[in-house]
Parts: sequence; structure tokens; C-alpha cells
Amino acid sequence: MAELVSAAAAPPRVLTVAGSDSGGGAGIQADLKTMLAFGVHGMSVLTAVTAQNSRGVQGVWELPVEAVRAQYRSVVDDIGVQAVKTGMLSSAELVAAVAELLAGTKAPVVVDPVGVSKHGDPLLAASALDGLRTLLLPVATVATPNLDEVTQLTGVRVASEADLRRAADAVLEFGPRWVLVKGGHLPGEAAAVDLLTDGTEEHVLRAPRLDNRHTHGTGCTLASAVAAGLGKGQGVVEAVEAAKEYVTGAIAAGFALGTGIGPVDHAWRLR
Repeated sequence: MAELVSAAAAPPRVLTVAGSDSGGGAGIQADLKTMLAFGVHGMSVLTAVTAQNSRGVQGVWELPVEAVRAQYRSVVDDIGVQAVKTGMLSSAELVAAVAELLAGTKAPVVVDPVGVSKHGDPLLAASALDGLRTLLLPVATVATPNLDEVTQLTGVRVASEADLRRAADAVLEFGPRWVLVKGGHLPGEAAAVDLLTDGTEEHVLRAPRLDNRHTHGTGCTLASAVAAGLGKGQGVVEAVEAAKEYVTGAIAAGFALGTGIGPVDHAWRLR
């Protein structure tokens, strides 16, 4: 008689609440690829469907709040979760609903305050900004805005590395425990410089600035990598440092896809 094989222990479970990128480079697709690369079980709550490719976003269809809430409760109530990452939440109603769900979940939360796509297409209604500031950021363990999103949220414009602390302080006023200001778009810098701080402890993360235009999905990928680390029990600093290293490698391996901006390579460690 064949011996019964016992089931393997489940890996840490990490949930992404975000929109779909039909081109596969960003959004839910990038999040799940990143989570797989970090050895966690990725789960998803879809907030919107986009028609999207290497040239831009051709259409956005937001899911009803009821559908988002049902997906979240279905996953969290049965499977459980060790960390949550949020991405595209296009409307004020979605922001409010997701913030309420997160407030009742005992797990670290990474908020990527997605405002526009890599191609400059708007992904967040102006009416949703206030809810992002007052409802979503206060439940964040880590917020990961890029420079444009910092300006959108706070009005602070970052022109040099010296401005990163002022930008971080402005975001921290909305209540996240930590903020990671991504300085990859800083002009004239030889390195890609990010600032991680909780208002007292401060860490400057540097990586080579890579000559590769195929960077679609970097923000989603970084936030998901941080969430994966937190889900595995890492501290914020350790998780962010590992995420920065992973994203740097993924950008270096980014490849052409279609006729526009290609994606980072989420599987670069396997190639």
C-alpha cells in the first residue's frame, strides 16, 4: 500500500488589491510575479480592468465596490493573510472601502499610491485624493510614493536629493508608519536614490542608475516585494532593502515588448 504524502506547509500569504494590466508588466500581474519570486503565495483582489500595452492605457473599467469587498472577504476570511499591498484604487468609493477593510485586518499594509501610469495616463480620480490622504495612508505600514505622487498628495516638489526628507515628512503627516520616497526620477543624479524613514530613523538607499528605458511596472514591483518581505516576517528596513535589490536587478534585465516601454524582468534571478 502506497504511503500517503502529507501536504506541504503553506508559504506566507500576501494579498494584492490592485488593477489588472493586460500587457502583463504592472498591476496585479506584476504583483503576483514578484510574490512568486520572493517565495510567498500571492492572492489578488481586482479593483479595475485596463486595456493596456507598451504604448499606454487605452481604457479603464472600474469594478463595483461590492465586488472588491466580496473578493477581499472571501480571501481573508478563509485563507488568511500575512501582508497586504494596495495599488490602483481609481475612485473615492474604492479608496474608502479598501481602507475600511484594511483597518479591520491584522497584517502589515504597503500602500502604493498609484496616481498615473508609466505613460502618464491618469489612474486616480481627483476626488479620491482626499480619501487616500485621510483614510488609506493612516492604515499603511509603509507608503511608497514616487516623486509625482508626493507632489500630488502633498504639493511638495522634489528637485534634488536634499528635498527627499521634506517630501517624506509631508507624507508622514498623513499617518503611515513609514514612507519610502522613490527618487528614481530625480534629474542629474548618478544613482537611483530612495529615502526610507519613520520620522526619526532614516535610511538612504542607493543603486546604479541604469540606462534602460524598459521600466514598466517598477512601482508595483517594489511595493509587492516589500509586502512579500513583511509577509515573511522581515522588519521594514530589511524588507525594503531586499525589495530595492530585486527591483534594481529587474530593471537591469528589462526587455523590449511591443513598440513602446517594455517591462522589468520579474524572473531575472531565474535566467
